[in-house]
Amino acid sequence: MAAEIVPIQLGLTAGNVLTLWAPRWREDGEEWEAFLGHGDHIYVFPDPAHLAAFIRSDAEHDLTDHPEWETAARMLTDELVPDDDHRFDIVGVPDLVAETPDIWTLAEMTDTVAILRSLAEVCDLPAVDEVLDSADGFSVLPLGESAFSGRQGEKLWNGIGAAVVRNWDKVVDAVDSVVTTPSVDAALLETAQAEAAATHAVLEDETEEDVEVAELEEGERDPELAFWDEIGIDCIEVAVDGRTGWTLRCYLDDEPLFLAVGDRIQIFSSDEALEDYVTGTGADHRLSSLEIWPQVRDAIDGGDAVVVAGPENSYQLDGLTEALAAGPAAVPAERLDLAVELLTDAAAARRDTATADALSTATPLGSLVRAITRPDPGRLPPAPPFDDEAEQWQELVARFAASLDWDPPAR
Repeated sequence: MAAEIVPIQLGLTAGNVLTLWAPRWREDGEEWEAFLGHGDHIYVFPDPAHLAAFIRSDAEHDLTDHPEWETAARMLTDELVPDDDHRFDIVGVPDLVAETPDIWTLAEMTDTVAILRSLAEVCDLPAVDEVLDSADGFSVLPLGESAFSGRQGEKLWNGIGAAVVRNWDKVVDAVDSVVTTPSVDAALLETAQAEAAATHAVLEDETEEDVEVAELEEGERDPELAFWDEIGIDCIEVAVDGRTGWTLRCYLDDEPLFLAVGDRIQIFSSDEALEDYVTGTGADHRLSSLEIWPQVRDAIDGGDAVVVAGPENSYQLDGLTEALAAGPAAVPAERLDLAVELLTDAAAARRDTATADALSTATPLGSLVRAITRPDPGRLPPAPPFDDEAEQWQELVARFAASLDWDPPAR
């Protein structure tokens, strides 16, 4: 396994603090794992500038022998800001277990429990392991929503909640007891703070430029999209299996809802065919129960609206499997990002948890997708070959394609 050092954020009693974590790596035939610290303590810092000042000093700590330490010690201040996958709100777990065990809640719980297991092992914190071993649900978190569905799943989730209510203070106290913030050299800190300020100024300029570009693009937006933007339904265009089709989608309470009959998405080989279907007086589908649906039907029937997909709703799945097999450099990141959105939306609409599980960052495919769509310069790029990941992606595309009902007759 590749050796790396990554910045992480821990949510503790004193607030959010930063440190460095070296996930498991193999060296001289043995596996190792470590955090930035020394002796019985983990070193934590209030912000990236303090962390940068410390790692640029000659202070003694446990990561100096790590094979990637020289690279880590040269990290810029902005590179020491943890990404979303490396922010662990340990004190926030009681609020988390009060939520429904959906894909996002379970992913956050899984990551938090995993880092706690690492802290317990590296820092010898038996109290943490004792609490995490007290409920069966903690051990099956990586299985995702499938493990927490039905009566047995509800029992597992409630068991986690009961363990947290009874004993989570012990977990927080144990971690609090091993963290400390060492002093840093004033000159090094001043340099790091100036670096952070300069980076912030550059990012602000880039943000302003992005806003200006977005406003310009919005000004050039196809006027025929205005109806759909206002009403809150998307016309979507999909290219898959050598065919191109059009259908509709909207979101209710952030849940995707497609033009579908049962679990079959109704998709049409031309925009005119979709318009004919929408205006069919007897069409019965998942969108027909919406309060705004008569307005959609009447607008299309009266010529006040037409089926047209904006660039943000145009999905081209063909060719991505071959690109993934060739590696990240061959994959158009924006097209892949949109494809993931479509596959996960369609899967959620038909209650298919396997697709979301396959694309989680806990899988090789999910890690590859994230490396392409959300590249992180502080992480090592995935290593080839990517044949297995491409095959898994194709299975997800095939599952989506099988849910499409092409050119159903108007009723």
